[in-house]
Amino acid sequence: MDHITTAVDPFVFRLSIFVLAVFVGYFVVWSVTPALHTPLMSVTNAISSVIVVGALLAVGVPLIESGTTFARVLGFFALIMASVNIFGGFLVTQRMLAMYQKKKK
Repeated sequence: MDHITTAVDPFVFRLSIFVLAVFVGYFVVWSVTPALHTPLMSVTNAISSVIVVGALLAVGVPLIESGTTFARVLGFFALIMASVNIFGGFLVTQRMLAMYQKKKK
């Protein structure tokens, strides 16, 4: 019996993981009760801080080869987007926590 192994194209593999992550993320976020939105925002901020570390590494790639300029541009874009997500998340979390505080007279 002749066994034939077929390799999955890496692009198709990564694309399918991305599509699954979009669906799972959509259903997880929209099914969260309002009481859990603040902890969810804290976790999102933590994940974005990890993205910032990776983006800083991508921006710091030395320009030895011709393809690294593209990596630096994508790293810079990821750094900007993750920073906006972190600071926006902190603002939303602060606003949501203010809703649970007692009103000052």
